This record gives sequence, structure tokens and C-alpha cells, in this order.
Amino acid sequence: MNLPVVNMKQTGQNITMLREQRGISVKQLQCMMGFATPQAIYKWQHGESLPTVDNLYALSALLDVSMDDIIVSRTIQLNQYKAEQQAAACCSAFYNFSLLFSSQ
Repeated sequence: MNLPVVNMKQTGQNITMLREQRGISVKQLQCMMGFATPQAIYKWQHGESLPTVDNLYALSALLDVSMDDIIVSRTIQLNQYKAEQQAAACCSAFYNFSLLFSSQ
């Protein structure tokens, strides 16, 4: 079975491109979105996180595009998706565990 998933890195690149095409700075977008700091926008643009649904909706209105025009997806096999989730959970737990002991 194929499963669509959001490609966070490419979606972030897309947000950057669309913002720049409209001549909107990160600071301007921050103000338009009502954010106290620009960190969320930078995280979106770097593919570290995705906008919440309500922020995605606002972003689509501000950039004058549909939400589908912002999101970049890819299709993977369901079994591959489960394996990626398990690997991410395993590796992040291992990484956090190693950080705990490396700081002592």
C-alpha cells in the first residue's frame, strides 16, 4: 500500500521560495502571522517542523496560494514508512541516551 507523507525539507524550501516571490521578509511574515519571534518560520523553512493546520491556512492566504501549493509530498510504501518511524524512534532515543552519558 502506498502512503503519502509530507516532505518537510522540500516543503520548507517551497515556503521560502513562495515568500521570496511575494517579496515578503521573514520579519514581515512574523508580524503578519502574529508571532513574537521568527523561530517557527525559520524551522519551517529549514524543514525542521511544519506549520500547524491553522498556520498553514493563514500562510496560504498571505502567500495567495492553496495549502496544496505549499506542501510537497512524496509517496512511500506503508512498510517503509513504519520502518522509518521505528528507526527514527530508535535512533533519537539512542542519541538522547548517549548525550546523557557524554555530558558526565
